[in-house]
Formats: sequence, C-alpha cells, structure tokens
Amino acid sequence: MKYDTNQLLYNLKSLFFDYMEYTEGHILFYGEFFEKMLACIHDALDAAEVAYFKYDEWKQLLFIEASTSAITEASAGFPCDEQALSELGTALYSYNNESVKELAVFEAILPISDGGRIIGVLAIKEKQKGSLKEIGCEEAKEIAHEFKKLIKTSLSFFKLAKKERRNKQLLSVTQRIHSSMSMDAVLSEVINTLQEVYPSLTYYLLISHDIVNRKNLPIKDLEYDSENAAALQCYVTGTIQMEDYLAEKKSILYAPLNGKQGVYGVLQIIAPHALVFPKAEIEFITMLADAAGGAMENAQLYEQSKRVIADLQLINETSHRLNSSLRLSETMSYMKQQIMKSFKADETGFILVQANGEVNYLDGSTDFFHTKESDLYISYLKEKINADKEALFIGDLSLQLADEDIMYPSLMAVPMMASDSLKGFAVVLHKKPYNFSFEMFKLLQSLIHHSSLAVVNSMLREELEKMVITDHLTKLYSRSYLDEKIYHSMENDEEGTFILIDIDDFKVVNDTYGHQVGDDILIQVAKLINCNIRETDIGARWGGEELAIYLPKVSLDAGVRIAERLLKRVGELSSPRITISCGVSYWTNSASDNANALFKRADEALYMAKSSGKNKVLVQEDGHCKAEL
Repeated sequence: MKYDTNQLLYNLKSLFFDYMEYTEGHILFYGEFFEKMLACIHDALDAAEVAYFKYDEWKQLLFIEASTSAITEASAGFPCDEQALSELGTALYSYNNESVKELAVFEAILPISDGGRIIGVLAIKEKQKGSLKEIGCEEAKEIAHEFKKLIKTSLSFFKLAKKERRNKQLLSVTQRIHSSMSMDAVLSEVINTLQEVYPSLTYYLLISHDIVNRKNLPIKDLEYDSENAAALQCYVTGTIQMEDYLAEKKSILYAPLNGKQGVYGVLQIIAPHALVFPKAEIEFITMLADAAGGAMENAQLYEQSKRVIADLQLINETSHRLNSSLRLSETMSYMKQQIMKSFKADETGFILVQANGEVNYLDGSTDFFHTKESDLYISYLKEKINADKEALFIGDLSLQLADEDIMYPSLMAVPMMASDSLKGFAVVLHKKPYNFSFEMFKLLQSLIHHSSLAVVNSMLREELEKMVITDHLTKLYSRSYLDEKIYHSMENDEEGTFILIDIDDFKVVNDTYGHQVGDDILIQVAKLINCNIRETDIGARWGGEELAIYLPKVSLDAGVRIAERLLKRVGELSSPRITISCGVSYWTNSASDNANALFKRADEALYMAKSSGKNKVLVQEDGHCKAEL
C-alpha cells in the first residue's frame, strides 16, 4: 500500500487551523486536539493503533498522553532514563532497547525531539504485518518533524491558555486575600488555591512561633533544627529552596512567604514520584507565596494596629478613671479589673515598699498575696527592683529559682515611681510558663507608668483626709468625725450605743510620772480601744483624757459588754497601771431622740461612775444610772 505523506502532512495542518478556529473564545483542550491528530495519522496510515508517549520531566517517566485505542497498562507510565531516550533512533524499525520493553509492541517508533532533546515518542502499530515498510526514512523524519511542529505550536497556545488561567487564578486569590484583614482568611485562601491547582501534591505552611498556629489548616511550626535546614535556609534568606530525595523519588520545594518587612513563614510543597519542578510551576508557586506573604504582613500589621489602638484606649480610660478622685480602694480595685482582663492573669498584686524595707499590700491585690506562698515572689522582686529600678519580664521563674517550688513561672513586674522615688511595684503572674508576650509587657509598663501618679495621689489624699479626721496623739478619730458618723447613723440605722471613757486620776499620773507618760497612757488606752472594736465602729478622742466609742447597729447589752471588756483590759495591760470609768447611753429609732441627748446621758453616767468610786461602767436609762460593774 502506497502512502501519500504529503496528503498526511496537509491534513495535519488543516486539522490544526480548523481546531484553533473552532476553539477560539473557548477553553482549549490539549488532550482532545492530540487525539484528533493521532486519529488523522491513524486513518492516513491505516494503522492498528497510534499512540503518543510523552516524557514527563516531573516523574522522569514515559506515559501515553493519547492513543487511538483503549489505553493500555503502559498508560500508568514506565521508567525511561536519559540514556535509554538517547538510544532512540531517527528512523523506523531502528529501535531495539531491552530497557524499555513497553515500546516493543509497536512496529514503528518515531522519536520526537526538540533541540536535540527527545520530548516524546510517536508509536505506530501495524494493522497488517510489514505494511509500514513502504514509508521511507526521510518520510518518517518529515512526519516526526511536522508532528513536533504541531505539538510545539499547539502546546504554545495551550501554555498561553494555561498561563492565562493561572494568572486569573493568581489575580483572583490575590484580590481575595488582600481584601481580608484576617490571618485565618489569608491562610485558608492559600490552602484552597493549592488544593485547586495541585490536587495530587502535599503541602504545608511552616509558620514561625510568633504567629499563632491556626486550626483545621495544614500548618506546622517552623522548627529550628537540622531536619529543617532547607526550610530554615528559605526562611532566613527569603529565597526558593529545593530538596531532592532520589531513593524516595520525591522533591520538596520551599517558597518563602515574603513581605516588605520580613519573611512570615515558608510554603512547603511535596511532589511524590517526581524529581524536578518545572520552571513554570516554580514561578507560579513563587508568585502565590509572595502574594500570601504580603497579605499576611498586611493582616498582621492590621492586627497590630488594632492592638495598639486598644492598648491606647486602655491606658487613656484607666488614666481618666484613676484621676477622677477615686478612693484608693476603688482605684486599686479598678486597676486589678483592668489588668486581670487585659492580660488574662492568674494573680496580680500591688505592693508598697516602705523606707525601712517593709511591704504593704494594697486592696487591689488578689488573695494570693495575702498568703505565705507569696513571700518568695515579693522578696525576690523587692531585691531586684530596689537595686535596678527596672521592670522585670520573666518567662520561667523556675529557671532562676531552681531550688524553689514555683507555682507561677510567668512573671511581669513594673516599679511604681513618683518624683524619681520608688513607691512600690505591680506584679502579674500566670501558671503557664512563657504565657505573657513582650507586647503585653510593654503595655503593662505603660499602664503602670501612667497610673503610678494617680495611685500615689490617692494615697496622699487619703493620708491628708485621715490627718484631718484623726487625733494626732492617739490616732483615734477626731470629735468632729465622730459627731458626723453618729448623726448619719441616727438617720439610717435602727439603734446604736455610745460609750464615753475617762482615765481615772489622770492628773495624778501627770504629776507623778510627767506629761510624757501621761501622753503614753492615752496612746495605750487608744490602742486597746482599737483592738476591742470592729472596723465599722468608731473610736475617737472626746477631749483631754476623755475618749469615746460609738457602736452603730449595736444593742445596749452588747455595748455594755464591750465597755466591760475594755475596762478589764486597761486594768490588766496598762503601764503604769491605771483604770478607766465608762458612761454608756443607747438610742433606738422607736423613741424620739437626738445626738445631744445621747451625749448628755453618757456624760451623766460617766459622772456618776467617777463620783461613785471609779473603775466601773454605768448606763444612763430613763434619767437613772444603772451600775453594770
């Protein structure tokens, strides 16, 4: 059978232009075009089968890209190294290489080369034995050459189409990730794009530790060890890195997630059964990684800006509240709430350091700082801060105090300064090591710096107020403060007891021991009063050697028992030994009464106690004194 080679070549060219015209404006299907070319050759040569084996750069395999008959088992691909390819001849029936047995079933082999490099094989199986021998060597070369030209020309169209689709994909994903200010959304879009473009590959995002690991995404921490040398090299240099595993027949590509200010991670792509990443794929992966890096940077900067704004709002709000003439207890309670909420701390404390080295805990401190376990932290911090006057940021305190049982290893402490003088420090603790970030530490410094003056002012204001309402000698409340509290109690409570106290023979004490000892006696009695009443009760200096106690919401019987206990304590504990006399009066809201009447009854009872022998408690009831001791 005589074959018309020229007609075959003409038909192939016509097929190309017809197909290009048909597909204009539509998606170009490379495989479909290949099948039509092979069908054209099949019909022209009256062959049993025509197949095209393509050499895959990724996997270094020959596999059937298209065939005119059912795909054979060779479609899975078979190894064909460069030496075996180089031995393929340029004429029919010249190939005889045992290393590639899969080609032996075809009678005609037309190697398709480009620039001296074989890119594939056109294989033809005869319908009748010897029917292809009429095709000469030159004709075979011409068919192979024309087939190669068609492949290259059509492939350029399809590559352009593929590149256009890739560019559209890249543009689309870039628009989506840059329109989002969420780190989760950015990472999700990158993963979704990889799944769409490379469904058969494995990929991970290797993220540095300063970025939170997101859930439900193939993300791993970027570890700093020898097993991740290529990934670290990629992260440090910001350039593509490759790893080839010949034994496992796989390649790994590492692409940096580059931003303008740094590298935010590494995109790891694992290609199984492949040793080479095509240049076009590397370019696409690089552009995708760069887009992801820029979007991650924008998202991180946005989150940082929001955090900075929130920090400034916290500092501004706290400073405003603390400078609103709050009481010290209210000030520290508010500070505690802000710190516990902002830093998610387990414990927080506010410690005042006296000139003599003693420490006091302000009301806003958590209960932990009123336990013995806190002494270890306070002694350590007091020594460090007093020496350096610097804030402390410790990720794991157990490393510095190895011999101690550390309950809260994460620690931040900031000194409270006023007029360049150390007044104390604030401390924040957490049970988890390295729980606090450096941004948290800087925020705490700013917060305490802006709050220290308000705290000191609250302390000074309350000290001044206490000086105004406190007797300088006895440290009991003043007469005016006592009057104010009694008036308030008689308006709001249902009952109350008033005790008027006089030191017996106080003039004799002064004459015998001197006025300094007399003052000391007053101080001793005042301390015993404070030790025998509640915080809600009021001990005051009435005048001279007379002292007073008001017990709001306390019955007469309870008030008398308190007076009796105080009289006994003074007789037992005073030095030099003295005694006291007490006059007790009582009021209820069921009777028409006032403060002056309450004072008068107590004064009359005290007078009767003094005139009837002293060292006793008397109660004034219904115009008559009743002895209680």
